[in-house]
Amino acid sequence: MATEVRVPTLGESVTEATIATWFKKPGDTVAVDEMLCELETDKVTVEVPSPVAGVLSEIVAAEGETVGVDALLAQISEGAAEAPAKPAPKAAAPAKGGKTTDVMVPTLGESVSEATVSTWFKKVGDTVAQDEMLCELETDKVSVEVPSPAAGVIVEILAPEGTTVAASARLAVLSSDGAAVTAPAATEAPKAAAASGKNVEDAPSAKKLMAENNLGRDDVTATGRDGRVMKDDVQKALAAGTKAATAPAPLAAAPRGPVSADDASREERVKMTRLRQTIARRLKDSQNTAAMLTTYNEVDMTAVMELRDEYKDLFLKKHGVKLGFMSFFTKACVHALKEVPEVNAEIDGTDVVYKNYVHMGIAAGTPTGLVVPVVRNADQMGFAQIEKAIAVLGARARDGKLSMADMQGGSFTISNGGVYGSLMSSPILNPPQSGILGMHKIQDRPMAINGQVVIRPMMYLALSYDHRVVDGKGAVTFLVRVKEALEDPRRLLMDL
Repeated sequence: MATEVRVPTLGESVTEATIATWFKKPGDTVAVDEMLCELETDKVTVEVPSPVAGVLSEIVAAEGETVGVDALLAQISEGAAEAPAKPAPKAAAPAKGGKTTDVMVPTLGESVSEATVSTWFKKVGDTVAQDEMLCELETDKVSVEVPSPAAGVIVEILAPEGTTVAASARLAVLSSDGAAVTAPAATEAPKAAAASGKNVEDAPSAKKLMAENNLGRDDVTATGRDGRVMKDDVQKALAAGTKAATAPAPLAAAPRGPVSADDASREERVKMTRLRQTIARRLKDSQNTAAMLTTYNEVDMTAVMELRDEYKDLFLKKHGVKLGFMSFFTKACVHALKEVPEVNAEIDGTDVVYKNYVHMGIAAGTPTGLVVPVVRNADQMGFAQIEKAIAVLGARARDGKLSMADMQGGSFTISNGGVYGSLMSSPILNPPQSGILGMHKIQDRPMAINGQVVIRPMMYLALSYDHRVVDGKGAVTFLVRVKEALEDPRRLLMDL
């Protein structure tokens, strides 16, 4: 019996893809969910898993071919040997009759195809309980803890610390009867060496695009399996203005100046985490791509503080959450975005995409770096709903539990540097968004009110915006509307 392998759903508005790489050839035995090939669309790369176990009998669409959704890719003959393509080594097998369980890479999130093993909490021979944390993976955006799928003993670690693993890779092997045979650590080094020495074939479309634009492989940051350069990687390099021999790599910096031997002995060099590298790359890309400008204003926080003090106890009693300043700022921004929709828009090629919703990003600093969880449909929420959503996302951020879904799709961002004591700053856009509001420290200052000098709690506000889509008039109007709503919160109730 033959089973057809077809092109999966590629995403909204994506109708075709290019076959980038076949990982198997006709005659190879494949296991269920083992990766067969990688497809490349205009936006993402998609791995195609095997729907059944069997033998790959025919490849219908060769590398480099362009195929539509649901097109036939290959045929698999069932009933042949169904052993996994990468069986556990005999040295790691438990005693006869023992049961083994594979520890797999969990779902990493939309568009995330690989992760780096950052820390193993257990070692070979350790006894573990079900759901006990075994290791931690690090992706471009979040850290993911991997729990034990069963109770038992670790008999083999297949991916040591520092290894980059695919979304469907095996991490370790457990023995449920406790009869572990120590897995020789020496076997891991040859595997890593073999992987690093593998002859990697870049995607055909990527090679063509690099040749057309005089780009070398070193000018592009590869994100495909085993370090393959994909078409999307080349397009990102071109968008950032990276040219061969004329611009540095995305994270390249100027050479360090001379350092004395005494100073060098007191320095510590630590490799940047994937999260920190991604933060650095995205922020620099934002500066290189957007025509970024910042406009400033100040807001008298008297009315908001009085309203909060008057109702905070009743609010907590009824809603079970504290009334903070973020809900006021979120509501004020939603109000202003309705009047100035271009601040809530983004550029896509030669189009401007206007969002008829507000997914509010709330920037948060964590021990591992800056993250921006998103409060979805904030324009449809009341104060209590916003405060609850921020509290939940804030707790996940502090605990490193944010998922990819928690940080995707934001249309505008608020960053509160005031919690750290910042009096004034110019926030950097969170691409592809066109606006970000910077909040700052509330500080008592003398103000001239009706001809009298009085002390008022004042806060500086900063709006950074993409001048390609937002004009100065729109940016200033937005910030003035936020100021007006905060200085007289009744305007929010009256939609003024």
